[in-house]
Amino acid sequence: MNESHRTVARKIANHHLAQSDSLGWFDDLYSRAQGNASIIPWADLRPNPNLVACLDNAGIEGQGKSALKIGCGLGDDAEEIARRGFNTTAFDISPTAIAWCQRRFPGSAVTYIVLDLFHAPREWQGKFDFVLESYTLQVLPADIRRKAISKISGFVVQGGKLLVITRGREPSDSEDTMPWPLTREEVKGFAKCGMKEVSFEDYFDQKEPPVRRFRAVYERK
Repeated sequence: MNESHRTVARKIANHHLAQSDSLGWFDDLYSRAQGNASIIPWADLRPNPNLVACLDNAGIEGQGKSALKIGCGLGDDAEEIARRGFNTTAFDISPTAIAWCQRRFPGSAVTYIVLDLFHAPREWQGKFDFVLESYTLQVLPADIRRKAISKISGFVVQGGKLLVITRGREPSDSEDTMPWPLTREEVKGFAKCGMKEVSFEDYFDQKEPPVRRFRAVYERK
């Protein structure tokens, strides 16, 4: 990721946030990219290795099960989940991002939907066997994260699993600039929404320089 492109993304986000628009900057960014994925900070055009490693190690399989990807971006993680047998739904608030996914993966088994997390259909409550939240919470302002955590938790069926992957920090550390790392206490907000913590990892990834990550698996009690 070119640092000048990351700076552009932050300027777009800050412009919208200054107007009390917490979510409008996503489609603005995708639209300005004009098909150039290198401008999107989180778009590597391959499945997230932090996701792949977890699915491999946990032996999570999807045959006959449903899955939901929160904030699917350009679709690589959703496609990976579908490849593992899940009947996969993926959504993003950006119409440009969803159209981009559909161009990249014509004939995909994934159902791609333009949707605002905070206005998800009622019928999604307790519907999905596996829910993936990766890198969405860290680009949401802190004042709406708690509501986002509650909404995401609600999608998991009884006995279903939720995988959360995010940047991590200590409470004493500065949030710095977008993407904003979460504290462990923030991530544990899922446990306050009826989820049981199965595992929690605090580690540094293989990026250069390495980035601190939290990776947690929750189960609906």
